[in-house]
Amino acid sequence: MQTKAVRLYGKNDLRLEAFELPQIGEDEILAHVISNSICMSSHKAAMQGSDHKRVHDDIDQHPPIIGHEFCGEIVAVGSKWADQFKPGDRFTIQPAMNYQGTLWAPGYSYEFVGGNATYVVIPNEVMECNCLLPYKGDAFFYGSLSEPVSCIVGAYHANYHTTNGSYIHDMGIREGGKLAILAGVGPMGLGAIDYALGCDRKPSLVVVTDIDSARIARAKEILSEEYAASQGVKLIYVNTGEYADPVDYLLSLTDGEGYDDVFCMAPVRPVVEQSDRILGRDGCLNFFAGPTKTDFAAMFNFYNVHYASTHVVGTSGGNTDDMREAISLMEAGRINPAAMITHIGGLNVVADTIINLDKIPGGKKLIYTNKELPLFAIADLPKLAETDKFYADLAEICSRHNQLWNAEAEEYILKNAKDI
Repeated sequence: MQTKAVRLYGKNDLRLEAFELPQIGEDEILAHVISNSICMSSHKAAMQGSDHKRVHDDIDQHPPIIGHEFCGEIVAVGSKWADQFKPGDRFTIQPAMNYQGTLWAPGYSYEFVGGNATYVVIPNEVMECNCLLPYKGDAFFYGSLSEPVSCIVGAYHANYHTTNGSYIHDMGIREGGKLAILAGVGPMGLGAIDYALGCDRKPSLVVVTDIDSARIARAKEILSEEYAASQGVKLIYVNTGEYADPVDYLLSLTDGEGYDDVFCMAPVRPVVEQSDRILGRDGCLNFFAGPTKTDFAAMFNFYNVHYASTHVVGTSGGNTDDMREAISLMEAGRINPAAMITHIGGLNVVADTIINLDKIPGGKKLIYTNKELPLFAIADLPKLAETDKFYADLAEICSRHNQLWNAEAEEYILKNAKDI
């Protein structure tokens, strides 16, 4: 079968190509990819080429398909897996397989499987590692978001608190505790708020900070204080730029006790240090944001480490159980990570989008891999609608969904956008 895919040949060398896939073996699966969301990790892989830890040395001869946040439908199943998977099943993939101690992963390491493709051959090790996950949601894009959402789920599970008088750690955020999300109204911050309101282990207070009034106002529209209250959580948005002493004000929201859990969503030294300063006793700082500088550092109060049991953790992605939880919560309607998505495009724009991702504002760029579309921002739909009925229809659909991407908009794209 012929596929079209974007493959990595070297540093800054991504190519959209049509080529033949091999026939599947008895231990492989043929799948049709429908959507893939673009991750900054793909940008890093494109920048580093074979220097990337997940990318092989011989990519000029065996180029991998790039992209690891994908969702689609199974087309054919080899005999080994016929009792577990069926044609027509929807799926998503956990790329961090840890197969036999290697870092190889779909979207980085494999010539015939990755997210930015029309059809792929899923190798045996994906199923052996239980990383081909069933997805029963009503929209493919949610399946593509299950991997980034799993990063949030994993971060919440990675936090821990001590148990007085023992060396046992109580894993996860403190249930019923006070939680702060600093620099928290970006795409992943919104996902972190959404998860705090929809998960089983909820805090009683969530304080979200930023210094951009417009972004805070939009966050309030997407995840309102009233909605949070209906979920049993007090949610407060704070523009720290409006306070001479933001630390003092943030502490006042906890009656001076400080926060049990603090998520730092920006790799910025003042934000990290502010996160440390608002920790309460036994407080856990989760450094969520991934810095690009290998020597990134910030001050941390070690007096409080010693006498107040404060501590720091960091995570870089979620595991398969985290991804299963993300899928389950989305399927049940308990979380809606659609706010992460700010741009839509087709397979034709993938190479340029990945290479220039650090220069394109906004959040997730969602790709419909069987379509030819320019990259457009959801926020620009009203303007685009002035001259094009296709965008006018999408603008009208999104206006009925709080300007968020949605299943109805996806269905419209799949039916009406030009095939690639």
